[in-house]
Amino acid sequence: MSSECSRLRWLAGMFAASIFTLTYIFAPIYVFTAILALLCRYPSGNSSAIYAIPLIVSILTPPMAVPWLMDWLSPMLDYFQFEAITEEKEKLRERMDNGKNYIFCAQPHGVISLCGMCSAVDNEPKYRVIKTAVASVVLSFPILKNVMGLFSLTDASSSNLRKILKRPGIEGSIVLYIGGMAELFKCCREEERLYLSQRKGFIKLALREGIDIVPIYLFGNTSVLSVLKHGPLAKISRRLKLSTTIFWGKFMLPIPRDDKLLYVAGKAISIPKIAEPSQEDIDKYHKIYVGEVERIFNTYKSRAGPLYKDKKLFID
Repeated sequence: MSSECSRLRWLAGMFAASIFTLTYIFAPIYVFTAILALLCRYPSGNSSAIYAIPLIVSILTPPMAVPWLMDWLSPMLDYFQFEAITEEKEKLRERMDNGKNYIFCAQPHGVISLCGMCSAVDNEPKYRVIKTAVASVVLSFPILKNVMGLFSLTDASSSNLRKILKRPGIEGSIVLYIGGMAELFKCCREEERLYLSQRKGFIKLALREGIDIVPIYLFGNTSVLSVLKHGPLAKISRRLKLSTTIFWGKFMLPIPRDDKLLYVAGKAISIPKIAEPSQEDIDKYHKIYVGEVERIFNTYKSRAGPLYKDKKLFID
């Protein structure tokens, strides 16, 4: 590939990634101004109605996964120098193809999980249908739900997750972001902190359903964008479980930095089925999970670029 073509793919990748970050900023602004224009009929009834058309269409349209569109986002992989490592790739895929399902547990969250998005783009088409659990507000907020919904999202409520996990194979597998929005305000480019010590609900869910879990570490997720950790917007983000705070990347704009993104899926952790797991059961398998996350981080951080060379992992 010529240097000119490589440069064009790099620019296309930056543009594709920026669509998602800019949506988080401009969707709330647009929705607020569209509602205000409709209520005030400003500058006129007709013009306010025209301005609000995307809002109305979005409200009436449910979020829909579009797996084929992932191919158009492939320049993101070049922009972030994306690399994916799955330690038991063939084994996992063979078992899923034969009806076994998994809970894929991903950390850290980051402002927007661009590493997770790149992994979906990089994945084979039939595995792109694996659903990622998100807060209900992401599935209901106009515009945002339609843009982010391209990545096969589902409600993170316990009842919905248990319903999905009853299905076999790929359709019964899910991706969970263990630290959630709370984790966003712990990490930064200089320090890697996971919100994990008190996050044990996913272990309880896995035990109740008897579903093996696969730990996933998303290197670079916390470095491509920086976030304002304090103030009223940060508090709103925590309450809504949605990033509404100020964030920035390249050129101090909401454009992700082109830091390397490394996706690592570790070995599956075998989980027995226990209808009513005790706290001792939950703590036992949570400890195993934490140990596996630490192993993945320390084993692969040297491949994640210079930012991770001397980084230590803190578990909060």
